[in-house]
Formats: sequence, C-alpha cells, structure tokens
Amino acid sequence: MGYRLSKIYTRTGDAGTTGLGDGTRVPKDAPRIAALGDVDELNAVIGLLLCEELPGEVRKLLLGVQHDLFDLGGELSVPGGAFLKATQPQRLETEIDRFNGELAPLKEFILPGGTRAAALTHHARTVCRRAERAVVTLAQTETVSAPARQYLNRLSDLLFVLARWLNHHAGHGDVLWQKGLNA
Repeated sequence: MGYRLSKIYTRTGDAGTTGLGDGTRVPKDAPRIAALGDVDELNAVIGLLLCEELPGEVRKLLLGVQHDLFDLGGELSVPGGAFLKATQPQRLETEIDRFNGELAPLKEFILPGGTRAAALTHHARTVCRRAERAVVTLAQTETVSAPARQYLNRLSDLLFVLARWLNHHAGHGDVLWQKGLNA
C-alpha cells in the first residue's frame, strides 16, 4: 500500500460509483462491490465476536481469519487478482477437523444459540454464507480464484463447528431443534 488515506471523504462516489484497487470505477451495486461488502460485513461480525471472552486458541484462529478476509477483500478489489493461497482453505480444514474431533457426532439439527459467543458465531456463519453466495454470483461473470471460493465455503463450516465447540466448552451443549414444537 503506497499511502494511507488522510482525507476520508473524496466525493468521488457521489454519482454512485466506487474505485477498485486497479483504479477502475464501477457502480456501487456491481456484483464485485456486493461481494466486497459482504466480506467486509463478515469481518466486522467476527470483530464483534472477538469482543467476547473466548479461549485463546479460538481468539488466535479468528484473528487469523480476519487477516485472511482482508486478503480476500484485496483479491476482490483487483479484477483478476489472486491473493489467497491454496494453503488458506486447507488451514481451515485442519481446524475444522481439530475442533470437530472434540464434539459428539451431530444427530439432530441445531438452532443458533446457546451461549452468546456461540450465537455470535452462528451469526458470523450466516453472513459468511451470504458472502459466499455473492462471490459465486460474481464468479458467473468474472474470474474469481478457486481459493477465494473455497475459503468462504470452509469458513462457514468452521464457524458452524466453532459455535458447537464454544457451547460444549462452556458446558452448555447444542440447542436441538424440536420439530413441531408449537404445532
């Protein structure tokens, strides 16, 4: 990054366009900008989750995820860019296996909830799925790297497992769906 922003408002977006990392301008509602916005929102939700009391290993993992999401945002901001490496989704798979290995097999659907940290992790998971859908939409018309698509898919799986793990770690357990409970 050659310089830092010293003036926050530029007025260049007043007409409904925004600048990409390569200097081109696109409409603010373009699929690339929608994907960038969803990835940014995901990073913010993970930042909110990091305000909770979390085990050190989870905190370290989520901070790493935030950095990865900035890599992804950088990639999305430069058409044709490829900033994520194949090792980044693979690292998430390793973490999924590690945390899931401490959990009982899932036999029922679960509700997002339990502890506050688990509920916030479920919220991050749903935002991650939306970001993934936006990236898939973008990939229908423009090039998106395989690691970028894979990363969001693995991250949503990791967040699901982490939500379960956080409940388990807090002694709470999963909140099981009861079909027809209010029928």
